[in-house]
Amino acid sequence: MNSACGCFHVLGANNNTGICGFRWPTCSRLVLCNSSDNSCSQPDTTCVRHPQCNDLPICYPVTMTNQSICPRMKNNINLKWDQNATTVAGENVSGQQLNQLDRPRGIFIDDKKNIFIADSWNDRIIEWKYNAKEGQIIAGGNGKGNEMDQLNEPSDVVVDQQNHSIIIADYKNSRVVQWVGEKQQILIQNIVCYGLAMDKHGFLYVTNDRKSEVRRWKMGEYNNDGIAVAGENGLGSQLNQLDHPRFIFVDEDQSVYVADIGNHRVMKWKKDAKEGIVVAGGNDKGGNLNQLSSPHGVTVDDFGQIYVADWGNNRVMRWSEGKGEGEIVVGGNGYGNQSNQLSQPHGLSFDDEENLYVADYGNHRIQKFEIIL
Repeated sequence: MNSACGCFHVLGANNNTGICGFRWPTCSRLVLCNSSDNSCSQPDTTCVRHPQCNDLPICYPVTMTNQSICPRMKNNINLKWDQNATTVAGENVSGQQLNQLDRPRGIFIDDKKNIFIADSWNDRIIEWKYNAKEGQIIAGGNGKGNEMDQLNEPSDVVVDQQNHSIIIADYKNSRVVQWVGEKQQILIQNIVCYGLAMDKHGFLYVTNDRKSEVRRWKMGEYNNDGIAVAGENGLGSQLNQLDHPRFIFVDEDQSVYVADIGNHRVMKWKKDAKEGIVVAGGNDKGGNLNQLSSPHGVTVDDFGQIYVADWGNNRVMRWSEGKGEGEIVVGGNGYGNQSNQLSQPHGLSFDDEENLYVADYGNHRIQKFEIIL
């Protein structure tokens, strides 16, 4: 998916095995493979066919095959994922052990593919390192409560990687809290917060379930009521209203996408807009391709395509703004715990390779759907 790179057949492997590497190296510096066994005497090289350099097999440096040299180009609007997921955190039964989860809600994936999980019914935030067999508690885990070192059904988490802190929607305690190592502070009080988002300009966005609105604060400036960026007109179904918003996503233009659970739709509120537009669902509750059922998680890709955790239909859907219906990308195979099934999906996130992660709430696990190239 990068025109500067190509797939080069590895000698000695089967016909379907190759490496993705830079097409235009300095060919004069590449030596031929040993003709007797197609091997390479130079360290960190592999024997491949590279027609642009030589008709004979050459020793190609493996350093020219990594993603810093040959990054994936985000130029495919119709990405697809393996329909059978891998469980990367938790398992199919609830529990309190470090290898277990209990009704996970929001998730955050950092640039190292570590997963931060709002492990709601365990009243804790778990960090699950890439490929780890168990997680580690980084916030809460001290029983249900409202003390500074406690949480009560946290619903979402975002990581401020610059300040090495985590910000948590402490849902049942009606507050937003920040943890930096072992230190905690309350950022926002008296807000029944469910979803969180941060943008590149240093703003924090929070859904308020009680008032059916989304508010925005400048990071570090929480001694005010914030600014309403969606809703603020009471609970309802009009374009300037929301009905118990859940998770949110903020794009590069500071448009806010809101999973509007009570109206079975996803709304997009452009910056400074007085009302939103329906970008997914909005055709009553249902399981048809033009409908949603209590949507929760929402994220948006580089092309403006909206991905929705369709909670009541146990599926993840993709919608294009302006289209009358969406398409199922994963799930949609009934309620269950098989690798191609979901149970009340909540949070959604992509890693930097566009693998799709789903907080599989009812199955107490995080599912990773691998992208198909």
